Amino acid sequence: MQKAYNDSALPVGGEVIQYADGQYQVPDHPIIPFIEGDGTGRDIWKASQRVFDAAVEKAYGGKRSVKWFEVLAGEKSYRKTQNWLPDDTVAAARDLRVSIKGPLTTPVGGGIRSLNVALRQTLDLYQCVRPVKYYRGVPSPVKHPERLDVVIFRENTEDIYAGIEFREGTPEAKKFIDFVNDEMLKGGKKKIRPDSGVGVKPISITGSRRLVRAAIQFALKEGRKTVTLVHKGNIQKFTEGAFREWGYEVATQEFRQQTVTERESWILGNLEANPNLTIEQNAALIEPGIEFAPAEFGKQVCAEVKGVIDTIGASHGGGKWKQKVLVNDRIADSIFQQIIIRPEDYSVLATTNLNGDYISDAAAAQVGGLGIAPGANIGDGFAVFEATHGTAPKYADKDVINPGSVMLSGVMLFDFLGWSEAARLIENSMETTIQQKYVTYDFERQMEGATKARTSEFATRMIENMEKVFATR
Repeated sequence: MQKAYNDSALPVGGEVIQYADGQYQVPDHPIIPFIEGDGTGRDIWKASQRVFDAAVEKAYGGKRSVKWFEVLAGEKSYRKTQNWLPDDTVAAARDLRVSIKGPLTTPVGGGIRSLNVALRQTLDLYQCVRPVKYYRGVPSPVKHPERLDVVIFRENTEDIYAGIEFREGTPEAKKFIDFVNDEMLKGGKKKIRPDSGVGVKPISITGSRRLVRAAIQFALKEGRKTVTLVHKGNIQKFTEGAFREWGYEVATQEFRQQTVTERESWILGNLEANPNLTIEQNAALIEPGIEFAPAEFGKQVCAEVKGVIDTIGASHGGGKWKQKVLVNDRIADSIFQQIIIRPEDYSVLATTNLNGDYISDAAAAQVGGLGIAPGANIGDGFAVFEATHGTAPKYADKDVINPGSVMLSGVMLFDFLGWSEAARLIENSMETTIQQKYVTYDFERQMEGATKARTSEFATRMIENMEKVFATR
């Protein structure tokens, strides 16, 4: 453990969060590294830190506090060190375990491809966790935003974000294309055009299984009833499709007593509705039109039905499956309409990297947008909480941007630490302030009769609303 990072000493009176046997040991005065972020990050971090400190003070009466420790990344770091992401910053995130950051720019013209991706890959932060729910008073483009309450688990280290790609016209691209065309596709009709840029999309058993495992563990811990595997396996059978298959394997092999798959629920439900149903009749119900399929397919479905009844009929039958976590799957493009027209059917989504990127932003649009969308990048023993929006440099240092994304990421951080009292204070005071129609410009222009507040003023009103809660007690 270093005593200083980027020539800055650790704060006096702070203690380091420990991690052992899969559990965090959180002291009363933990040292939490923070990166304020580029552009508007400076304004929203200042406002958020004030709210965080006020919530902790009021929740615990001085018995707990966060010892904030600034570490460098992005433009501020480059100006000081000529390095977008110093080794000491990564070391601090690793050694101190739990950190939080504002938005970071992506360097132009070379350097690190993405600072966010670099942090995720260096610390193996394989879970991108994005909760999406509605706060009363927030303007929304849908009629019933309150029906959407999902937590998205996005695989965070592979897929196309692995960054394995070759520019069109380079020797590397030619070598790659020639190998695929001449060796892997030899004798077939499929070919890659020689004037293509090419990329590699790795989806591994390791990455897929640990992501789905985390999603199911979360659902069990939080009492959520469904985990949906989101994929494009109808087209990409050996990457996206494999993610789906490996996800079901995790559910049925590692969480057998706590989960039921959607097809298993159909089989058991059919039998409960008609105890005299034969194997063949049950198979016909879960696969309409099975009589027109090849005989071998029919045998496979019948074997599936029999296998379910034999293996989990006693433990999950008689309606007991309804108390289990339901694991199902949906095609990625379908889920975009599903979370609009049937949002109440979904609770936890587990998906690959690119799908998760799209879906989390689309879901956030229903409940107020990225301005109040929190996020976390979590690994085994490490966590980085972050704003999910960009740096918006044209609004930098103008004290106008909605700080909600960082503030709600702080809510996630405090819940992660087990400091739920502080988390609820922040969350409730934000909702109260929005209901009072005292909001930043992005919401004010969508709300009739609202007062436009600066970033700092919004934070001040939140703190005042916390004080009112304690005054009424």
